[in-house]
Amino acid sequence: MSTAVSDVSIGVIMLDTAFPRPVGDIGNPASFDFPVIFERVPGASVERAVRQSARGLLEPFIAAGRRLTERGAVALVTSCGFLVLHQQALSDALQVPVASSSLLQLPWVEQLLGVTRRCGVITYDQTALGPAHLAAAGARADTPIAGMPADGELRRVIDNNEHQLDEGAVETELLMVAQGLIDRVPTIGAFVLECTNLPPYAATLREKFGLPVYDSLTMINWLWRACRKE
Repeated sequence: MSTAVSDVSIGVIMLDTAFPRPVGDIGNPASFDFPVIFERVPGASVERAVRQSARGLLEPFIAAGRRLTERGAVALVTSCGFLVLHQQALSDALQVPVASSSLLQLPWVEQLLGVTRRCGVITYDQTALGPAHLAAAGARADTPIAGMPADGELRRVIDNNEHQLDEGAVETELLMVAQGLIDRVPTIGAFVLECTNLPPYAATLREKFGLPVYDSLTMINWLWRACRKE
């Protein structure tokens, strides 16, 4: 993971994990065509961030954000979409724009689609993503949501912090989940991927269904283009 100081960068506040991060994942520097720097938060496991609402981690996240701004970050993101619960606290405490979650794109995407189509969310764990997350993102309470399979490749590798990932299997899982969401809500007109580990497969999702896909990379690219200094 790159730790080089840049005069102007996007800063990524990272969970404390060891699983693989293919190109497209927020934790892989090769996912970006601009400078990105990282700060890991010790003890910030997936379990604590996703299923325990990052309890006790807010101050360490803020400290990591401050270190990133000292290193040249002009905007900050996090490596877990569930941290949207702390969007207000993070943006209040830090002196640069903060985008805690790709879910922040939901209200904007819904505006783009109009009244007859819906934006569907694909999340890491549907049982953990609740009304409070949607409210924190400014999204509708009835937003259609589907989760990656609890017994699937992605959940198994990330939950157990394993070191091998079958990317083909994850891609197949994502397409299956997306199809199930469309079958349930035929008016789906776009997807937002909550999980920062899903963007490596977003291009396949777009090609398969012919729908726009918004994720952590679309959000970060937007931030960078707004905040970069020529």
